[in-house]
Amino acid sequence: MPFADRRDAGKRLAARLGSLRGEDVVVLGLPRGGVPVAYEVAVALGAPLDVIVVRKLGVPFQPELGMGAIGEGGVRIVNEEIVRAAQVTDAQLAEVERRERAELERRARRFRGDRPPVPLAGRTVLVVDDGIATGSTARAACHVARAHGARRVVLATPVAPPDTVARLRGDADDVVCLESPEPFFAIGQWYADFSQTSDAEVVALLERAARRGAIDPGGPGGPADPPDAGGARDEEVVVDAGGVRLPGHLSVPAGARVVVLFAHGSGSSHRSPRNRFVAGVLRRAGLGTLLFDLLTPSEAVDRRNVFDVELLASRLLAATEWVRSDGGVPGAQIGYFGASTGAAAALWAAADPSARVDAVVSRGGRPDLAKPRLEAVRAPTLLIVGAYDDVVARLNEEARTEMRSAKVELVVVAGASHLFEEPGTLEQAATLARDWFVRHLGGGTALG
Repeated sequence: MPFADRRDAGKRLAARLGSLRGEDVVVLGLPRGGVPVAYEVAVALGAPLDVIVVRKLGVPFQPELGMGAIGEGGVRIVNEEIVRAAQVTDAQLAEVERRERAELERRARRFRGDRPPVPLAGRTVLVVDDGIATGSTARAACHVARAHGARRVVLATPVAPPDTVARLRGDADDVVCLESPEPFFAIGQWYADFSQTSDAEVVALLERAARRGAIDPGGPGGPADPPDAGGARDEEVVVDAGGVRLPGHLSVPAGARVVVLFAHGSGSSHRSPRNRFVAGVLRRAGLGTLLFDLLTPSEAVDRRNVFDVELLASRLLAATEWVRSDGGVPGAQIGYFGASTGAAAALWAAADPSARVDAVVSRGGRPDLAKPRLEAVRAPTLLIVGAYDDVVARLNEEARTEMRSAKVELVVVAGASHLFEEPGTLEQAATLARDWFVRHLGGGTALG
């Protein structure tokens, strides 16, 4: 696997683009997956970061066939040849554009908020995506950037097939691609972690870039932490779990005596963008966080380990002791945040008296996998589920009735599915988690 994740891909892409440093460059990420890559490029180049939101105009009766594209500021590009061949009427074209324009404007507001777009006129525009397959979106982005007055357009991506790269050279002044495999099957094959990027992560990275001018390499992701006067920690660590070395990231605001340990779900890692986003929200409330891998890479290959809740819980308990040791935050109060199968591990570990855990939050969790231990959990526990996640919601309701020894609340987030990918839903889950930990652990401030 050439790239560990999008952050790794962005750093390696930035190294190839070093010649642009010092130019009047604007870095534009294609949402959603291109933005984490673009963020690393913008940091390395000391350039402003923005999104380039484009929408394909699909033929009405064959929407996968693009007859044009639109961008912000009224930019409209139409392939007249396809329009004629498909016999699309002016009225049909106008209706497709109306619908796509509304979605484009919604997404732009969602990602950028009240900030105006970064001006492109007369500048070198670097369009970045996490990978390119057919190239239709990237091609549209290049044309939109040029329509906004870009002096030069450079398209950069970690991976794309050779024939696509060749075609795109007709749309951009330069195309930079790190890997161009033949045969090419899927972008995700070139990433060890290709978990979906959420709207929330895009928003957080853009806000971070706007606050810091895209010149701070930052931590593992999520909202940026304010600078702290002495005593703060933000570092890559290795957790010793009974002789097994597990990589992670410890971030503790100055003076914090609370650390929330994250247990990720199956198929994820300590670089999970959703958990990183939640961790950023907690840190801004003054809470420390530890995100770490529950399994070694060789262990994770065996899917039985991914669902071995007792094994995962033992690793979480070992990490808890590590946090309380001299290498961590001695004497810290402990919280657990678990997602999916990681939530089962968190509940299993919380039932162990040695954990001395003070609060637990489960997002989209599988408490049924910890059923033998639920009654022994005594820490206040918040169960967060999505309204569209019917089966998991039922399992959490059953768990609430079984956890008779603890204070348990179940919150159903409207409009959310299992991964909380829908606009605004992950922010709601993060806010609920933050306030729960602040209420039961102290050491922070619940924000409105």
